[in-house]
Amino acid sequence: MKATWNRIAQTLKGCSSTSLPETGAEPVMDAGLQEGTAAVDTAPAAPLNWAYLLPTARTVRWLAAGTVAAAAGLMVYRNPPVQHLAQGGLGVRMNQFTGSVSLWRDGGVWVVPGLHTVRVFSLRDQSYRPEAMRQANGSAPLQSVEGLSLGLDLSVRYALDPNSPAVRSGNLPDNVGADIVEPAVQGLVYKVFARYTVREIFSSKRAEIAQTIETELRARLAADGVTLRSVQIGKVDLPAEYRRGMDSLLAEELASEKMRYTLELKDKRVKENELDATAEKVRREVAAEAAAREQVIAAKAQEEAMKHVLPFKQRQIEQRQLEAEAERVARVKAAEGAAQARRIEAAGEAEARQKLAEAEAYRMDRIGKVNAEQMAREGALVTKHPLLIQKTLADKLSDKIQVIIAPPPTNGDFIGAALVGGQRNAQAGAQAAAADDATATTTEQ
Repeated sequence: MKATWNRIAQTLKGCSSTSLPETGAEPVMDAGLQEGTAAVDTAPAAPLNWAYLLPTARTVRWLAAGTVAAAAGLMVYRNPPVQHLAQGGLGVRMNQFTGSVSLWRDGGVWVVPGLHTVRVFSLRDQSYRPEAMRQANGSAPLQSVEGLSLGLDLSVRYALDPNSPAVRSGNLPDNVGADIVEPAVQGLVYKVFARYTVREIFSSKRAEIAQTIETELRARLAADGVTLRSVQIGKVDLPAEYRRGMDSLLAEELASEKMRYTLELKDKRVKENELDATAEKVRREVAAEAAAREQVIAAKAQEEAMKHVLPFKQRQIEQRQLEAEAERVARVKAAEGAAQARRIEAAGEAEARQKLAEAEAYRMDRIGKVNAEQMAREGALVTKHPLLIQKTLADKLSDKIQVIIAPPPTNGDFIGAALVGGQRNAQAGAQAAAADDATATTTEQ
């Protein structure tokens, strides 16, 4: 390669080189290089010889080897000999010459380009929901036994079974859902729903239909290496006119069912009331019998007790009679004592009152005598000393009367003699005193 480039450079510079070797001889690259290098400095420019531009055999071999190596590297880059499998996947490697199939799940596996073919499948759960049959006016609606179109929201969960013969033999298609699951589901669902009426599909047979589809579909898919997880039936889409009629019919059926259950409930309540009444009757009868037995037992016990109670009652009556008699005698004695005590008290009180009356009479007598004697002494004193009346009058009136105006008497007596009656009053007083003395003397006699 280096010699070839040197020759090309020499030719472009217009320098001469050594003559071409004879036909069949191998040119010496090192000598030619040396001569060409020397000729660059000494030889004059010569015409271009295109023969020197052709590669040698050694150069061709190196070029071929490099091309093969580059092609091999490109093939390895595009088809790596080791493939890695992600988690949840299943790898199927097939030998193109022997036809043997090997399976692996996790990690890497050696794959020789041109010898092995590898396909990767997912072991995770997948779901299939047919969109064509979801609407009653869709592209592929279901048909009932009456020939009416209806839509169904169907969901099928499935997964590959790595232990099935179909998977181990490597006969699975690339798209399991489109090539195996969808045809099996559609072929079975249309056939199953064609056995039932719209009313059964909409209301009463939905669970039975789901169970039938799941059972038959599980057997079909298991033969192709697919495990069925579940089948779920969702909304049933009916035609608008049929839905309105179905709604009214269902409402009537629900009303009739409600009425039936109501009647059954009332019937059960009636039976319950009858049973309660019977139980109450039996309870009352048993209670009455028990009460009667209790009364009989109580009467017998009372009769037995009366045999002992009657003598005791008799003794109690006799005791009470004796107690009453004793109480009567005691009350009589007490009444007699109280009467005698009252008589004694009355006699004592009368005697005391008599003594008090005599003492009061004696006291009054003595007071009268003392008053009479006092008045006699005062009358005699006033008669003897008439000025005492003026002094007494002045003493009596000193705090109320300050000035007394009276005419003086003609005989020269007390100035107030005219006021008190003068001599006539004195004489009358003396006569009255004498009469009192006479009365007192008569009383003492």
